[in-house]
Amino acid sequence: MNKSVIQNTVDFVKEKLLGAEAGHDWFHIERVWKLSKNIAAHENCILEVVELAALLHDIADPKFHGGDETLALTISNDFLENQKVSPEIIGQVLFIIKNVSFKNRNEAPQILPLELKIVQDADRLDAIGAIGIARTFNFGGFKNNLMYDPELPPQLEMSKEEYKKNQGTTINHFYEKLLLLQGLMHTEAAKKIASERHDFMLKFLDEFYKEWNVEI
Repeated sequence: MNKSVIQNTVDFVKEKLLGAEAGHDWFHIERVWKLSKNIAAHENCILEVVELAALLHDIADPKFHGGDETLALTISNDFLENQKVSPEIIGQVLFIIKNVSFKNRNEAPQILPLELKIVQDADRLDAIGAIGIARTFNFGGFKNNLMYDPELPPQLEMSKEEYKKNQGTTINHFYEKLLLLQGLMHTEAAKKIASERHDFMLKFLDEFYKEWNVEI
């Protein structure tokens, strides 16, 4: 694997995401990259595809670009071509970027390549546990959403478009996404980590409701 391409990608992503919302900034990318490499160490995969896809998967998150789901693919393709990455590798990386997100899970092919499973697991792991809680509240604050409203129940059966437009509370997001992720993990390494992080979120919610309801 060409280490200079990986380092160039790191530098490119750091510059591109300078000033990004804190839940989707370089540090999120770095955590997903490291998690992907840790998971990949237990799998027989193409590591270059895993690393490049992990680094580029949120280069232009549609949430922050008017819902445009093609921009990340265009930016990534142009960058990787400029880096003289082979067309085959580029194709695999773009496939992962296109299909990695939670909201696109029902549109993805039934049979997923191992490299996508690894990056998807890593991305989903960063959405749960202590970091996941912090990211969720940060994004809720970014959108000026309510933390919690007992009169607004979670929307558990949303279409992709409904999910994208959802203006629910931050606590509802736990039930609409975060608590579902443990059951969507692919790799054994990710399943083990997810179990611990899932339990931590349940404990957090218990404490949140106790404090919200002023249970002394």
